[in-house]
Amino acid sequence: MRPARLIKVWAGQIRAPFLALSVVLVLIGGAVAAEHGVFDGLRFALALMGVVLAHGAVNMFNELHDHATGIDQHTRRTPFSGGSGTLQRGDLDPRTVLYATIAILATALVIGLVLTILSGWQLLIFIVLGGLATLFYTSHLARWMIGELAAGACLGTFVVLGTYFCMAGTLTAEVVWLSVPPGILTALLLFLNEFPDLEADRRGGRRHLVIVLGRGRAAVVYTAAMIVMYAVLVVGVIANLFPLAVLMALATLPLAFRAAYTALKHHDDFKKMVSALGANVGVVLGTDLLIAIAYFI
Repeated sequence: MRPARLIKVWAGQIRAPFLALSVVLVLIGGAVAAEHGVFDGLRFALALMGVVLAHGAVNMFNELHDHATGIDQHTRRTPFSGGSGTLQRGDLDPRTVLYATIAILATALVIGLVLTILSGWQLLIFIVLGGLATLFYTSHLARWMIGELAAGACLGTFVVLGTYFCMAGTLTAEVVWLSVPPGILTALLLFLNEFPDLEADRRGGRRHLVIVLGRGRAAVVYTAAMIVMYAVLVVGVIANLFPLAVLMALATLPLAFRAAYTALKHHDDFKKMVSALGANVGVVLGTDLLIAIAYFI
């Protein structure tokens, strides 16, 4: 396989575009640290590398499991859901992907241990919980109706808190509350992406919230959670917990309205839901990025 083709295949396998989420989450933690005067370039770089690697390992474990259970054989793929199709096309051997996944996760763990030595043993709490979620998300958490919650916590809230802790060695009420909206957003990213895959996921043994609630009620939950996310930002500013510039994040409201409206009215229409998934990605990445920018400025 030619080098360019090999890079493209592995980028698809690791779901490279989705790693942007990890970057903006680490940026939030780093931005708050900078605003508090405790930013450390080396620790920030290590945190960014470790989180991106761990996120890549999550994506690869998910692809391996969905290939083994046959889920990705039955999904209707979109740019945002349904798997990459890499294993189904035979571009890579599952065993090779498994070895690569273990190596990536091990590297992320080593980086996490280095940061623990530099910052404090409490960082291990985030590392251990994140590692467990990585290993057991697809095989267990997604079958126990807590997959969305675990993803929101570990690839949302904990990333912001862990990044900040790496540099500050402690947590503040401000950063704890600020980590809530990114956690909700990550959970909603996964939540809405489950809509097109409902039948395939059910056939593969999953039991996530969209399966349990059905698409109609799940759309209501999605909309309510999105309202709560924005409310936390507004209340935080009113309470003088967040700087006024955080209201910049409200600029993503039109995209959120589009995603919620489409989910409420057209949750069973595959083609229309694809546009909602795209809008949802814009809300998640855009809101997180604007929160980070608000603190950097």
